[in-house]
Amino acid sequence: MTLFGQTFDTQQVFALVLLCASLIYWVFVMRGERSYHRWFKRWEADRKARREAERRAEGGGSGGSGGPWG
Repeated sequence: MTLFGQTFDTQQVFALVLLCASLIYWVFVMRGERSYHRWFKRWEADRKARREAERRAEGGGSGGSGGPWG
């Protein structure tokens, strides 16, 4: 195989294919990690909103109080 005027033997072609495959795998893993991070941030915000709504419903005053004295 010739690429950019350089002739590659079988071992070099295999290494190039392996490198490309690992790059593709890395891209898919990072995509999954990013989607998990988005999901977790959304879940955490929803959980915080539910907790604040419960606190307000119990009569805890406004959700942004700075302590037990308001």
